[in-house]
Amino acid sequence: MLKNKSVVLYKKEAAVVCGEASNGKFPIQFRTSAATQTKKAVYGNQSVREKDVILLHEGPASSLEKVLENAETKSPSPDDINKMDQTNEVFCQIKEAHELLTSDEETARSPISFEELAQLCHGDFTADDSFMIYRGLISTLFFELSAKDFADGRLVFVPRQADEIDSIVRKSQEKDRENELRAGFIDRLKKRQLLADDAKFMGDVESFALGMTDKSKTMHEAHFKETVENAHRILLETGIWPITKNPYPSRWGLSTKSSAHGLPTPPDEDRTEVPSTAYAIDNAWSTDPDDAVAFDGTYLWVHIADPASTVMPDDIVDKSARERGATLYIPEGAARMLAENALEDYALGLTEKSRALSFRLKLDGDGNIEDCAVIKTIVKVKRLTYEQADEMKESAELKPLFDIARRNSVRRKNNGAVQIDMPEVHITVDENTKLVSISGGKRTESAEMVREMMVLAGEGAAKFAFQNGIPFPYVSQDQPTIPQDIPDGLAGQYRLRRCMHKRNVGITPSMHWGLGIGMYTQVTSPLRRYGDLIAHIQLRAFLDGRPTLDRDTMLLRVSAGEESAQAAHKAERKSNTHWTLVYLLQNKDWTGNAVCIDNSGKIPQFCIPSLGMESAIPVKSKVELNQTISVRATNIKLPDLSVDFVEA
Repeated sequence: MLKNKSVVLYKKEAAVVCGEASNGKFPIQFRTSAATQTKKAVYGNQSVREKDVILLHEGPASSLEKVLENAETKSPSPDDINKMDQTNEVFCQIKEAHELLTSDEETARSPISFEELAQLCHGDFTADDSFMIYRGLISTLFFELSAKDFADGRLVFVPRQADEIDSIVRKSQEKDRENELRAGFIDRLKKRQLLADDAKFMGDVESFALGMTDKSKTMHEAHFKETVENAHRILLETGIWPITKNPYPSRWGLSTKSSAHGLPTPPDEDRTEVPSTAYAIDNAWSTDPDDAVAFDGTYLWVHIADPASTVMPDDIVDKSARERGATLYIPEGAARMLAENALEDYALGLTEKSRALSFRLKLDGDGNIEDCAVIKTIVKVKRLTYEQADEMKESAELKPLFDIARRNSVRRKNNGAVQIDMPEVHITVDENTKLVSISGGKRTESAEMVREMMVLAGEGAAKFAFQNGIPFPYVSQDQPTIPQDIPDGLAGQYRLRRCMHKRNVGITPSMHWGLGIGMYTQVTSPLRRYGDLIAHIQLRAFLDGRPTLDRDTMLLRVSAGEESAQAAHKAERKSNTHWTLVYLLQNKDWTGNAVCIDNSGKIPQFCIPSLGMESAIPVKSKVELNQTISVRATNIKLPDLSVDFVEA
């Protein structure tokens, strides 16, 4: 029963009853948490129910101050159980009580009340010493508090066995050792002087730099600003990461491996065999040809890979492709939207004959599409590089294609098309040496020809879907506002690019002003773009007499794929910049030409064609648009993807 001046536990801290009960509640005095914030003790008063406190001693206590003073000056320190002062009187009393109880088998594991144990330890057990004894029992290892009896409002302790105490001490010593090692590591990390074995402590920094976690305990402990750029910088400065580590795909949540969900073998189905040979024309380094073109004297044929012959709406392959959005192309290699084994069965020109979904276009004299048929075909495909195709541009097989392309380009320009031609480069990384190579994107007539063929296929597919009422992903672009004073050269191309709007994808056809086409979609890359794949899924369903996806469902899936594709494109851009900076670090004496593309601001903007980069570069004297200067790279900050160019 609580009495005035009884000592109790309130929220695991000492309190003293300071009056008589009223309405079933007792007034108590306790030290508030504010006491830890000031040198002077702060006390509070509160009325509590008897069940809200645990009795330590009936009293009377001299004062709360005396109870707390005894506990703080006489109890063993709870800070480190391995370094408790064995000369401490309370420690020795508790140890002797433990030895006495454990020497008898009957009492070795028998519960004992706090009052009995306190009397056994201290003999003259007073109220002023009660919290001191409680603290000593809690901070030493000889006894453990019985959780069950504690919950019942009684303090009951059970003696620990010697082997259990040894185990706890050993674990604590190990933890102390770990803390000591970690403290040394943190100190070395601050100085950027890690030992070889310190890499094991840097896992959370790596995870943070890769975007896999949103915090880093190590950076917090070392008082480093927690940003992914700073994590990247620390990993470089400490040698944990080489400069060739590319974190950007991971930061965007992307896999650098191709999809593991293989496609079945294409089905045995009726297909039209196209007699004319088609040509898959691409870069020499391309490994996933998904389009081929031919002209048979009457029709223009654009043959496209046909994975939709087996990919069904919402199956595992469709879901995986939607999550990826597009094939990820980075200098280290390609992480394909569809599994690698899809290429053998579905890419064009890898076998003697290829299965395709073909767009057969009938054009009028001005290059307008009179008719578009979509046909499941078997076609013989021959692969050519752009350079090889350029050499054959006057041949009987390819000349009609070049003529059609030129006519289509004129038609589109007459409709307001805007073609932007900025320098592009191809970046590769040697798998073994990690040396970076950058080659300029050489302009070829055949690349432009293929581009026009793909535009025609997209226009024809859009018209076919619209005429047949197929819910379809149409691509459009708002009309740009182009000023009259567009300069020549790269400066003009830069100005035009800034005038253009982002493309839109929707279920209603609309003008694509950039291409100069009234109705357009993308269907020519179903192996590497999800939007193209779902367009093929809709076309295949229509041709096979199966239900197509309704407009809302299709648009939701296209939007999901577009979001994923945008992440892939951003990771590609970041990766390309990363490897370009690595190239500059590997070639410290690099110099190159920069072309002024904008001189309207305080610092002119330049294009560096050989790197495919643009940068604001301070110059010694005024420069004119399209003027070329020689530059070198300095102050390269890989984690920030930044570099300063200065006149060489």
